[in-house]
Amino acid sequence: MANHSKSINLALQGGGAHGAFGWGVLDALLEDGRLHFDGISGTSAGTMNAVVMLDGLAEGGAERAREKLHDFWFGVSRIGSPFSTLGQQAANWLTGNGGGNWPMQDWMRMWAGWWAASSQGRQYNPLRGLLENQVDFDRLRRHGGAKLFVAATDVNSGNVRVFRTRELTVDVVLASACLPYLYPAVEIDGKHYWDGGYMGNPVLFPFFYLTGTRDILVVHINPIARTDVPTQPQEVMERLNEITFNASLLREMRAIAFVQKLLDEEWLKPEYRDRLKYILLHSIRADEALADLSSSTKLVTDWNFLLMLRERGRETARAWIEQHFDAVGERATVDIRKEFLLDQPL
Repeated sequence: MANHSKSINLALQGGGAHGAFGWGVLDALLEDGRLHFDGISGTSAGTMNAVVMLDGLAEGGAERAREKLHDFWFGVSRIGSPFSTLGQQAANWLTGNGGGNWPMQDWMRMWAGWWAASSQGRQYNPLRGLLENQVDFDRLRRHGGAKLFVAATDVNSGNVRVFRTRELTVDVVLASACLPYLYPAVEIDGKHYWDGGYMGNPVLFPFFYLTGTRDILVVHINPIARTDVPTQPQEVMERLNEITFNASLLREMRAIAFVQKLLDEEWLKPEYRDRLKYILLHSIRADEALADLSSSTKLVTDWNFLLMLRERGRETARAWIEQHFDAVGERATVDIRKEFLLDQPL
């Protein structure tokens, strides 16, 4: 590849096992080698991808980061879904053998699993040991590379909490991925946190103030748009989850578009224009790549399934690099109003 590099901010969505799509995207970006990450924002599985990658970069560069991402997701496949009955049910839906329903017994198993997790206290999470073995958090906190921003939702206040590199621990990563119907809230310094996706999936605003780069590349895992209207209870739940976990991101998209409008139409006095950053937005979306997968498959951790997701992520990222690399630093490649806000006024 060409030896010239460009700086970009990276925003990584969460999405359970579908985070392996994000793994594929990162693998392709690291393989290409021309993008330097100024800041990285992550939520849930996006956070895990971010910390594993950054630890690999700190340890031995891009190839080591690719190795560590591979090893982490292989470890995820070995652990399996903590609710394997639900994972199998999702596999049945995927192959058309489940009838499109969510049986009452599976709901009961889910809540039984939750209570079992709760009774084991803060240490219970099958990913804790994997993260502790895969990531050197001391090294990561000392590393002077990309600035990391990890989102979690404060259970009591309902606000987003953004943890920065110097605050990173395994508990912070688990808090960012703590779905309340799977695990008890994670306690950090006397406060309790759930998955960051409820309030920031992922957060973009730290890039506005804490990095020098205008370009933001959002790696979407949850589909923004669907062509079908859900009719079955399970389908309705899945679509509601997608909408919920995209809502905060769309609000930030609206804020970016509003600032662009202010600057483009010269609504501000010249002396104030430099106080606002004109964001150049880019996105790698999984809408088409994962269109054949229901969100139930976010619980499926079969290794071949994860490898398939990685390959789809790699293909999507390579296509984006081929089409849009030259635009980085020059212009946005996303029309926010057209792609995310449709015909809604700003």
